[in-house]
Amino acid sequence: MITPGTQYALFESVEAIPVEPLSRDPMAARRFSDFVVYVDESGDHSLASIDKDYPVFVLALCVFHKRHYAEKIIPAVEKFKFNYFGHDSVVLHENEIRKQKGDFAFLSHRPTREQFMAGLSSIMDASNFILITCVVDKTRLTRSAGSASNPYHIALGICLEALRGFLAEKSQDQLKTHVVVECRGKKEDAELELEFRRICDGDNPGNRVLPFDVVFADKKTNLAGLQLADLVARPVGLSYIRPEQTNKAFEMLKNKFFCDGGRSQVGAGYENVGLVVYPPQKAKSPDEPTEAVAPTGNPQST
Repeated sequence: MITPGTQYALFESVEAIPVEPLSRDPMAARRFSDFVVYVDESGDHSLASIDKDYPVFVLALCVFHKRHYAEKIIPAVEKFKFNYFGHDSVVLHENEIRKQKGDFAFLSHRPTREQFMAGLSSIMDASNFILITCVVDKTRLTRSAGSASNPYHIALGICLEALRGFLAEKSQDQLKTHVVVECRGKKEDAELELEFRRICDGDNPGNRVLPFDVVFADKKTNLAGLQLADLVARPVGLSYIRPEQTNKAFEMLKNKFFCDGGRSQVGAGYENVGLVVYPPQKAKSPDEPTEAVAPTGNPQST
């Protein structure tokens, strides 16, 4: 029984409920993979005007096992919202949380903010998802490819290829996997869908047909997966821009990256696998200034 004023435990045991009915042959008559992907970004993809304080575009894919997502993550996020807001219609948005705006103005009280962030971090840490990201250095991109390039499209191609690799590792690359992105605008969504389908139709490094389907979701749909994806993108960008700066969020995310070597290599071996920097970094001669280099390491999923 829940007594008045009781805080809801974020994680608790739940009886497993199959996502799809299984036959004797688990792969027979199945249409969908065991995974769902939520996508968000940090920074803008314009090359016409580059913010000197944040000259990167980051695309982040959070890959969840559906059962874990449905039975663990969604309830944990919902309970977190009930604990702090009394309802679950609030959308967790990194920019508003960081700037303490709107529904998050109460975070101006430091002890409350620290408690809130600790609770949110505990959800992120306990959530078993695989992270695939691409950091596009817009300044170096304009030097190498010119301003006609589209950082979003570049990052999308790189991330979808890594996603294919992950699903192949799980023997799920022949089943349809849905990739959920947040709506940005009619024109932008149309351009993104066209690029997505072009990549999936074979315009990729292996010239393979990729069984991915893009789903556009309005922020008002309040999907937990999109909100977690929103929270991871900026820390990844900051780790590249300011690698010497303390970045607790990124340190935690190291154990989420898709990496070489499976779960035994969690937290290492993710550079150029689950965390890709574009354009690729070049080795520097001794008299040249050192460019920021994103760290390495990466984990596997359920």
